Amino acid sequence: MVGSNTWLNIGAGLFIFSMLLDRADGDLARITEQMSFNGHKLDLISDASCNSLIFVGLGFGLANSSLGMWAIPMGVISGLAIAAILLLVVQIESTEGAGAAELDSFAGFDPDDIIILVPIAILLGWSKYILMAAAIGAPTFLLIFIYMFRHTLKFGKINF
Repeated sequence: MVGSNTWLNIGAGLFIFSMLLDRADGDLARITEQMSFNGHKLDLISDASCNSLIFVGLGFGLANSSLGMWAIPMGVISGLAIAAILLLVVQIESTEGAGAAELDSFAGFDPDDIIILVPIAILLGWSKYILMAAAIGAPTFLLIFIYMFRHTLKFGKINF
């Protein structure tokens, strides 16, 4: 939220570290067969928190950039949309079972793996562009997930 390049880079590095730990604990749970629905739900909620807060912080941090005060609502809108998407995933999986809201992976990558582009873009100095993309993309994906949620309630799992 400070907005200096040093703190943006530190935040990006910490976010990458957080993502690695998140992936590692999920893999460990699967390998040791200690998975649980509540653990999965907690993982989704913590992902929603981290992924949302990075955009809110980015918005506040970029308030002194050429985006001006528009950066703050862009960050908040992005963060709220991301949190809403992940909370819809929790809701879908609560009613339809674990994995019911997952999108198909492509070449070993899950659609949510795209979040790795955020810290990379920050490290490359593209913070403004990633925030602008998120301010448009996150609400758009939220609308898609609302459609998915409604479709899932009526007809069961939907595949994209």
